[in-house]
Amino acid sequence: MIELLAALADRAAAALKARKQTIAVADGATGGLVSAGLLTVPGATAFYLGGGVIYSFKGRDILLDLDAAELKGMKSVTEPYALLQARAIRDRFGADWGIAESGSAGPTHPFGVPAGKSCIAVVGPGVSVARSIDTGNENRIANMEAFALAALALLNEAMDA
Repeated sequence: MIELLAALADRAAAALKARKQTIAVADGATGGLVSAGLLTVPGATAFYLGGGVIYSFKGRDILLDLDAAELKGMKSVTEPYALLQARAIRDRFGADWGIAESGSAGPTHPFGVPAGKSCIAVVGPGVSVARSIDTGNENRIANMEAFALAALALLNEAMDA
């Protein structure tokens, strides 16, 4: 699986390097796999500024530093929430691009989101896009992989737009 992540990350990295742009990552149910994919690329320090796994309210508060007004009415595992996180991680790190994933890898989610559902967002210069995916699968590892692959695929699509 890491080879598939690396292949998608290679493409995104080439575009980031060519544009002299940077990215920051807010991994959720992917558990760091989006960042791991990007970090497989030799010389990742040229484009990868950092990120973190947002797996709790405390983690979100520390990493994204969002205020109550920004979070009002937001629900996890929604496209608006993923967009909020992508913007926040980009801004927090001073990156050109931000990517975020919020999902339910399974088998359960604290807010009742079905296993296999993920919302991914990418924001960058002139680009703000989000996508929901549903694997229909309750296999935690398979979902984490699918979410990370979908996130890097969306990053490539956004950079091509």
